[in-house]
Amino acid sequence: MQGGMIPPSLNHGGHELFDMHEVLSATVGALNQSMILRPHVQDPELLDILDRQYRFMLDEYNITVECFKTGKDPSHPTQRYQMKANSDFIYGMKEKPPTKPIQSTGEITDEIISGFLLGAVKEGSTGKTAAALEICNPVVRRVVADSVPNCIEMAYELAIYQNKHQYYQIPQLKDQDMNMLLQSFAPVGQPGMPNPLQ
Repeated sequence: MQGGMIPPSLNHGGHELFDMHEVLSATVGALNQSMILRPHVQDPELLDILDRQYRFMLDEYNITVECFKTGKDPSHPTQRYQMKANSDFIYGMKEKPPTKPIQSTGEITDEIISGFLLGAVKEGSTGKTAAALEICNPVVRRVVADSVPNCIEMAYELAIYQNKHQYYQIPQLKDQDMNMLLQSFAPVGQPGMPNPLQ
């Protein structure tokens, strides 16, 4: 069938259906994980991040399901996630005990919870990016693609939180090595395209 002859609700290719099933399942998993972990959160700042990200993800999930089922624009456009924290990272490494698996739920900490949340939004970003490249329906593709920057912003917010509490440390190279890498590329002017007839 031609694209114009297919009703919008059926305007989906096979790869798109499978990829969207993965995206929506991963989102449900992330939302469920947030709900399960919420009672274990100790830090009010982390609880605020979890709650804001949960509400935002839930709204995005609902509009994605809506446009996926109908093939039409959802009831409102994809919103833009805005983190509260500043974007200052602390660089350098401090010694800390080695990480190991916990042996009971009594050992769940804010470090573990923020790590789970970060992993979920990173998975969401990767899955949505891959799915957007396979989606045939233009509305669903736009909604999914527009949600990727939100996953990135949420991951950034969680990374800053983890870094501030030394759960996620950022090593730096020596100044000489860093400068060598920073100077390893140079811009090029705007040449014309080569003439294919020459």
